[in-house]
Amino acid sequence: MGSCFSENIGARLQQLCFDVDINPFGVLFNPASICQNITHLIENNEFKTDDLFQYNSLWSSYMHSTIFSDTNAVGALEKINSRFTPAINRLKKLQFIVLTFGTSWVYKLSDTGKIVANCHKVPASEFVRERLSATEIFDMYSELIQKLSILNPDLKIIITVSPVRHWKDGATENNISKGILLEAAQRISKAFPAVFYFPSYEIVVDELRDYRFYAADMLHPSELAVDYIFKQFSSAFFTKNTMQCIADISKYKNAIQHRPIHFETPHYRKFAAHLVMQKQELLNKYPFLIDRI
Repeated sequence: MGSCFSENIGARLQQLCFDVDINPFGVLFNPASICQNITHLIENNEFKTDDLFQYNSLWSSYMHSTIFSDTNAVGALEKINSRFTPAINRLKKLQFIVLTFGTSWVYKLSDTGKIVANCHKVPASEFVRERLSATEIFDMYSELIQKLSILNPDLKIIITVSPVRHWKDGATENNISKGILLEAAQRISKAFPAVFYFPSYEIVVDELRDYRFYAADMLHPSELAVDYIFKQFSSAFFTKNTMQCIADISKYKNAIQHRPIHFETPHYRKFAAHLVMQKQELLNKYPFLIDRI
């Protein structure tokens, strides 16, 4: 859960057949919204029409990204709850949850003071913009982690800070914001044995300085950078058995990417038969992949 960087890492995990869910509320940028949405899952509060608002002909939720918006309330609720209910069940048996903090800046509704996950292009006059402190983030996550430990005592939490810079705030403000997130993440990981910190921000800023590691906007990491970070993530958290499983899956997936031209040849029939055998060998070795590969 978290910023678009969460989706980068989550997509890699999905490609390698991990049993993973990615951002059931859509992309979330600030740690407060991540925290309140996980709390919403813990409390099992299904969303209702009263949780939506209408603006520019769309019904939306301030706890969700725009991908859940719809031209009618029923459609929006169907999208929201179709991801919400499975996420509740998953949270109870998760082994790991990866949280990516993007910015310490938050937007609060002027009339209620509630922090929103997305402004949905509602006029800025409807919000108050504030920057969270490291202490505020630490306090809210201390409470959240205690709730999670009751719901799922075996859950491990990995926190990372997104390497994507929020340049619209300016270089100085971006660095202050990221610094707050780094301090908060460090304090949380030191205070709770079940929490681990992964330095994705530091890897990009301090190691991957070449232009080829950035997308065209020079802010987001390129595919090459995401590959590099995922390799570091894998070496930090995966066991030898997991790495071997990944190697076997990758070998099979590379094989099925082959696009033959002449399907009627003996060579292709032999290749197709080998793929069937290769898949069965994978399933014999890793039965848990039955619904994933």
